[in-house]
Amino acid sequence: VQLQASGGGVVQAGGSLRLSCTASGSTFGSYAVAWFRQTPGKERARVASIDWSGGNRHYADSVKGRFTISRDNAKNTVYLQMNGLKPEDTAVYYCAAGLIMASDKSYEFWGQGTQVTVSS
Repeated sequence: VQLQASGGGVVQAGGSLRLSCTASGSTFGSYAVAWFRQTPGKERARVASIDWSGGNRHYADSVKGRFTISRDNAKNTVYLQMNGLKPEDTAVYYCAAGLIMASDKSYEFWGQGTQVTVSS
């Protein structure tokens, strides 16, 4: 599975962005997908994840109520809708695919990062 992340950019605090993660490969629908983010000097942290069917989702406390993860398996794409953005959301965002939604270690396929910058 190859993943391509897109949709990052520069936005003012309070604004919105939608990230997309598009996959190649017919087995994409079998995988859980997550969005991670990383800032310089910090470890990559998972912010949202969704299981293969889209029926189960998990969010980090820091983004609950503001971010929504969804997927369209027919389009091999997972989305991260980010509303109410804050300067602390500034990071490089990565999408990843794995077999177990709740396990960071299971995410074995990674896309390149997309930069999100939120100005105050």
